[in-house]
Amino acid sequence: MARRTEQVVEIEGKQLSLSNLDKVLYPDVGFTKGQVIDYYVRIAPVLLPHLKGRPLTLKRYPNGVNGMFFYEKNCPEHRPEWVQTTPVWSAGNNKTMQYCLAQDLPTLVWAANLADLELHTSLSLGKEITRPTAIVFDLDPGPPADIVLCCQVGLWLRDIFAHFGLESFAKTSGSKGLQLYVPLNTPVTYDQTKPFAHELARLLERQHPEQVVSDMKKALRTGKVLVDWSQNDDHKTTVNVYSLRAKDRPTVSTPVSWEEVEQCLKKADPNLLVFTSDQVLERVKKRDDLFEPVLKLKQKLPPLQKLQALDGSQASPAAKTGKPAVKKAARKSAGRKGQPA
Repeated sequence: MARRTEQVVEIEGKQLSLSNLDKVLYPDVGFTKGQVIDYYVRIAPVLLPHLKGRPLTLKRYPNGVNGMFFYEKNCPEHRPEWVQTTPVWSAGNNKTMQYCLAQDLPTLVWAANLADLELHTSLSLGKEITRPTAIVFDLDPGPPADIVLCCQVGLWLRDIFAHFGLESFAKTSGSKGLQLYVPLNTPVTYDQTKPFAHELARLLERQHPEQVVSDMKKALRTGKVLVDWSQNDDHKTTVNVYSLRAKDRPTVSTPVSWEEVEQCLKKADPNLLVFTSDQVLERVKKRDDLFEPVLKLKQKLPPLQKLQALDGSQASPAAKTGKPAVKKAARKSAGRKGQPA
């Protein structure tokens, strides 16, 4: 059992009281709260830009990954006065919620000290909560399918977006799936992105009925990949890039290149896309932030009608052959094979 200890530290001119740093939060590997905080401090230079301005939902594990956890949307009242918040109206609660904003390193360390292992953020900035900065697809495999099949589905999605001249970027969920982001950073609302994502999920389901499902029902997912389009909503959050996950080991939601996705599919080895905190820190040293374009790249979402038009011209043959609807032209514009995403 961890000793109840407390340590006062100063970070960027702000004082924090850190407690129980030797408390084990990942029992299978002996990973402690102190190591959680150390990871977030070291990854902060690439992590903080992806958190900045976004409503943060805390997912806290006070007794470690095997214990009870809870989500905290309202920023705790006992927060330091320098922790910034942003107001977001909640229709479900019929009130305005004050979400934390992880704007700086002291706030990130403060959250980690609360055993906020996972960082879940909105696709919007707090100041423009109805305007997502990206469209996202969470590819969730139903056993016995795994991330290898997610890689195939992710590549199909990449090719479709490339057909429209759009770049997309992949990251692991840090759990069992893969997530694909298409940066927009242009004026758009969820009323546009959510129907587009839903239609694209249904399009893939029609093209590849043996591999893809767009319906959330668990009974339909066996051996297939759920293309979860529903994350494109101002009431939803998605695990942030570089966030730890509460698994047996301290795995991380990690940006990956399309070359790595292709290699995982080619070698049919799911372990190729599993990264722990120490591995991610080494990757960042060598590759910098592969997800940086998601913050900066400006792209316009195509009209829904253009996506629907694919169904008549290209989707039907693909459904018969099991091959992607968008072929060489898409790969040419997407590809630059081996280029980091």
